[in-house]
Amino acid sequence: MNRKLNLTALALALTAGTALAFATPAGADPNAVNPIPILNGTVGLPRLSGPTQAIFQVTGLGSPNNTQNYNVLGTDLGIMWDNGSGQMLTAYGDTAGLGVPNLLTGSFWSWRSNVLMRSNDKTPGNGITYDSVVRDGSGQAKDLIPSPKIPLVEISRIPTAGIAVDGVQYMSMMSVKNWGDPGQWDTNFSTLALSGDNGENWVEAPETRRPPVGGDLNFQMNAFLKSNGFVYQYGTPPGRNNSAYLARVLPENIRNLAEYEYWNGKEWRKNDVNAAIPIVPSGVGELSVVYNQFLGQYVMLTTDAFNSVVMMTSPNPEGPWSPPRVLIDTRQLPTAYAPSIYPYQTGSDLYFLTTIHSQYNVVLMHTSLR
Repeated sequence: MNRKLNLTALALALTAGTALAFATPAGADPNAVNPIPILNGTVGLPRLSGPTQAIFQVTGLGSPNNTQNYNVLGTDLGIMWDNGSGQMLTAYGDTAGLGVPNLLTGSFWSWRSNVLMRSNDKTPGNGITYDSVVRDGSGQAKDLIPSPKIPLVEISRIPTAGIAVDGVQYMSMMSVKNWGDPGQWDTNFSTLALSGDNGENWVEAPETRRPPVGGDLNFQMNAFLKSNGFVYQYGTPPGRNNSAYLARVLPENIRNLAEYEYWNGKEWRKNDVNAAIPIVPSGVGELSVVYNQFLGQYVMLTTDAFNSVVMMTSPNPEGPWSPPRVLIDTRQLPTAYAPSIYPYQTGSDLYFLTTIHSQYNVVLMHTSLR
């Protein structure tokens, strides 16, 4: 679909949209979504009265990026990282588009589990625009690591973090076995996928798989941070309202699980995933962590037990982490999740992407740190 969505396709999308239910707060299942503006109850950006403002629609039919041109009508996550050469890569998760619907899982949409967009835009105050999209032969955004979409086998392979190491791009991904209650799901494993051509083609590194048992259960959903010569891996069990755990590894050993060290509250324990204790004891969902030069602190964004988007700070990667500060109150935007921090320093301005499940698209947010 290397063209603008025509009127016939839009009519089909609108028809499908009328049959879909609104998501519940903190929902995760991508099947019951409606990414069509107006029909999903949205007109323009959400208006927020707290410390954070929605400033730019990044994906969907209402976006200046016109992501419908490559069959991205709705999507989530928006995990950003620098590719090592000054270009920003953004991985999105379950992506709704036109085509053969996934009726086996109750979806009226054709969807992909992971797509990738690239940007050279360094002025997020004006929004985030994309220069290129990884596409398949039909021109639509490519499913980077396809999944069979079979319930109780694997219904999705979802990116949770991205990082560049020595010119190679890595994504941490979770294999979703089953969607449960809102904010809860089961995984088969987490794993790393890698690309040597700036995200065009990806392969899994099966030696990096972590099964959802023992201490590895705590690293099913991950976030990456580069600091102090290490790659830090922040992990949680699958779902939201969990504890957060921490591992680290030298960049050159990122594919060798035996080289990972785990924070036990006092020291780092090598190759002992069961030694990791919570660095945030409860209440976190998807994580994003960066070092913020303006604050001189590490900043963590996540959602809390009430599904508010919150920020915590720490002088060290392992903590102690401050009490959460609410950036987006759940009473104003109850279906927001997966805040992902813009990867470049922006002074006292904090920019991050947030998914709004009720419209199933991603919005750029801004908070002043002053």
